[in-house]
Amino acid sequence: MPSVISAIQNTVPITHFNRGLAGKIFEEVKATGAKVVMKNNAAECVLLSPDEYIRLMDEVNDARLLAIASERMANYAPSTLIPEEKVWARLGITQEEIDSIGEVEIE
Repeated sequence: MPSVISAIQNTVPITHFNRGLAGKIFEEVKATGAKVVMKNNAAECVLLSPDEYIRLMDEVNDARLLAIASERMANYAPSTLIPEEKVWARLGITQEEIDSIGEVEIE
């Protein structure tokens, strides 16, 4: 039964927007989380706070990066690695140039 109650509490009829209740609905979204907007008894859209949207997009991006990393590790073959000295030589970079850069801060 809790899932039915949760669904009812997190559902908003689109007519509430037409009646000028958008501000109240937006406050509820910020306070309690996502709301599903219903139109003609069907889900029309989902309202999320900006923070929740950013959090979800970060999760999606992290999952994509993990999938790429996992695929790369599955195809990893140490025999195909190129020593950094050979990469520098191909790019025409000398050890002196690298040493002259100093500390690099990565954020």
